[in-house]
Amino acid sequence: MALFSGATLLFSACATAAPQPATYSNPILYADYSDPDIIRVGKSYYMVASSFHFSPGLPVLKSEDLVHWKLITNAVPKLTFAPAYDMPGPFELDDAKSKPVTGTHYAGGIWAPSIRHHNGLFYIYFPTPDEGIFLTTAKDPAGPWSAPVAVIAQAKLEDPCPFWDDDGQAYLIHGKVGAGPLILHRMSADGTKVLDDGVVVADDKERLPVLEGPKLYKRNGWYYIFAPIGGVGTGPQAVGRAKNIYGPYEWRDVLVPTNDIKGPHQGGYVETPSGQGWFVHFNSEGAFGRIDHLQPVKWVDDWPVMGDDGKPVLTHAMPDTGVRHSDFRLQDSDEFSRKALGLQWSWNHNPDDSRWSLSERSGWLRLKAGEARSLTTSRNTLTQILQGPAMQTTARLDISRMTDGQRAGVSLFGVKPVWIGVVRENGVSRITYASAGVETPGPEVTGQTVELRAEALPDQTSRFAYSLHGKAFISFGEQVPLSKFSWWKGSRPALFTFNKKDANGAVDIDWVHVTHEVR
Repeated sequence: MALFSGATLLFSACATAAPQPATYSNPILYADYSDPDIIRVGKSYYMVASSFHFSPGLPVLKSEDLVHWKLITNAVPKLTFAPAYDMPGPFELDDAKSKPVTGTHYAGGIWAPSIRHHNGLFYIYFPTPDEGIFLTTAKDPAGPWSAPVAVIAQAKLEDPCPFWDDDGQAYLIHGKVGAGPLILHRMSADGTKVLDDGVVVADDKERLPVLEGPKLYKRNGWYYIFAPIGGVGTGPQAVGRAKNIYGPYEWRDVLVPTNDIKGPHQGGYVETPSGQGWFVHFNSEGAFGRIDHLQPVKWVDDWPVMGDDGKPVLTHAMPDTGVRHSDFRLQDSDEFSRKALGLQWSWNHNPDDSRWSLSERSGWLRLKAGEARSLTTSRNTLTQILQGPAMQTTARLDISRMTDGQRAGVSLFGVKPVWIGVVRENGVSRITYASAGVETPGPEVTGQTVELRAEALPDQTSRFAYSLHGKAFISFGEQVPLSKFSWWKGSRPALFTFNKKDANGAVDIDWVHVTHEVR
């Protein structure tokens, strides 16, 4: 039986499985799956996360044991909400600064989503801060998902969560950009539109500062709002409860910061078939973004007690899910041998689909350069999530199609991006390192192929190297700190090409190999 019918918690009569001796360690996902929400349907768990200006967006992950996860789809294939998601320009931004972002939609896109399963259908609600609150649905969480529809076509709203009560009445709770009050609406039974202007159910700037990210549940006749307070980087997880869905709500802090985990908040609650409670939340980790932790939850006097008596745990016994071992893992390496890009890849903003191909050269990804003055304002930068505490990304490039003015390579992409690549000028190709827009030329490349390597290290610095003619890798460039927070996202390994002179040239990428070892 599904854990949620709407968002009402269902308690199984199944017998408790034998205890599992194994333990897990936090974070369960050392990756920037920010603003997570989670449900269980049958014996499977599904998680969604914010993806902002990356396309495709709205990742959907699956787990069998709540600890090991894999991507199963991106629910929104393209950001169609405004022209700026195509990066039309003109630009004031460059690689040396983070704003203004005119001509782009950095920090826009898909903010904190919620996922629910109701009457055999999966629902995901998500906001885009400048356009409104949207809904997409699917019968299968792996897709296809429906084209998003606007539930509320209004800017400056955030963090929606639906709820279907026992009598079938649907509700939607959300906040306002800037962490305003929490507002509750009645909603149509199919969840596609709100039926009123909404009622403020929580607004207390002293007791509940920076209140956002609400999730609405019902248990034992109580309505619960789970919501983080205090801001992205710091602050506890708060829970409010009331006998009436409109309140008044009594609030408690149920998961508080420690020296190790300074912001253990914003996420979703789920129960295993045996009745164990678990809370998935993020903790901001600088260049690695907002990474995901898993906390046990007990109920005492109809209040949730999270972690170790309200403090986040770093290790704990595995959840009793009935699965002793799962081989799920996040996808990363790619041989580009399939007809479609792997689920791990998302473009920076929407791509120009005429300028990339997996079919023009079988087994290779071809990126065709567009004209741009900087990496930050170039299109078709292909990224994937950074996995910590260390990640080494190596790519093999065929540079024989490059033309004068073109750059191509591997970046740790974010504000003031750093990269290693090849620059072709005056008929000569050179290994080049760049940091915040400043390029440092290196040795000439006389062969057709080159291997490039970007490393994110546990101290959140970057390291780069190259290999020519299949020989040993040679370090090049400076070991500089990665950007700590790039338009609401962590740094991301990326493949790119652009041309400062015109829209000519291309690069072919044979493979990308990822490891998570420090060498």
